[in-house]
Amino acid sequence: MKLSDFDYALPPALIAQYPAAARGASRLLHLDGRSGELADRQFRDLPGLLRAGDVLVMNDTRVIKARLTGHKESGGQVEVLIERVLDRERALAQVRASKTPRAGSRLMLSQGAVAQVLGRAGEFFELRFLDCTDVFALLERAGSVPLPPYITHAADPSDDARYQTVYAQTPGAVAAPTAGLHFDDAMLATLQANGVRLAWITLHVGAGTFQPVRVENLDEHTMHAEWYELPPATVDAIAAARAAGGRVVAVGTTSLRALESAAAAGELRAGSAETRLFILPGYRFRVVDRLLTNFHLPRSTLMMLVSAFAGVDNIRRAYAHAVAKRYRFFSYGDAMLIERADQ
Repeated sequence: MKLSDFDYALPPALIAQYPAAARGASRLLHLDGRSGELADRQFRDLPGLLRAGDVLVMNDTRVIKARLTGHKESGGQVEVLIERVLDRERALAQVRASKTPRAGSRLMLSQGAVAQVLGRAGEFFELRFLDCTDVFALLERAGSVPLPPYITHAADPSDDARYQTVYAQTPGAVAAPTAGLHFDDAMLATLQANGVRLAWITLHVGAGTFQPVRVENLDEHTMHAEWYELPPATVDAIAAARAAGGRVVAVGTTSLRALESAAAAGELRAGSAETRLFILPGYRFRVVDRLLTNFHLPRSTLMMLVSAFAGVDNIRRAYAHAVAKRYRFFSYGDAMLIERADQ
């Protein structure tokens, strides 16, 4: 298939610039990938669409304040977007500047932070933060929430809270696992009371999730790498759900990619690894039965993933329906619950 197969027309007014007034107040489009049927619902209807014995797999990554601004020693302005923290002093980052900073130069950043450029690492720069013993603490003090490029306002204190899931635990993401933003503590308690089991993975979402696909022939696309960890308890929870006739529900494409990556050899295995899994129509899913997700950018790898999961024609119809019904799109937008198409 080609990149243009995953395009659609989206009025800019439908790109959500702010979250709903309260978590759980969003709409929910329910798509049955087997029949193609669509139903307009509210996110608060979710407990009624799950059953006892199902397992909900959620990404507990925590978004870090990965955006820093400042200037080079020579005076030119810079913007730094951390991609990955490497250790207590070093990180990989995108650096935007009028001229490429040279190895050995220093970046004078927010709140007195100083980073030395160690060199290039592929598309990123390796930085060492001087007089720093904890990069995460430095970012919390000096950085700002890295809102996606299609959100036009600067991050403010409300984004600090709402661009983060209520169950976020492990710092490292530079973009939120946005399907999880709809859940509040009351919803999670209701699901558990109904016999739905909650299980966890960690996948640190990288800035590459927003990078456009630049080739028309998708066989030529190289997927960005992301680190994930799948705990043994989650493998056990999925096995128990299967044994009891329950369904595996991935909350977000990040959870789905982690689970499918961990089952690439055929059997779901606990552990941590890098994944470059690129899911296109024709992919055979091994683990996930249902997917809870937001609406995705045209011509993106995530559009390809949901098309593989639900069927290309089903997704085209669902997105046309969502545009016509004026659903809210992208990170702060509404949600979809997708039943996997027959394989």
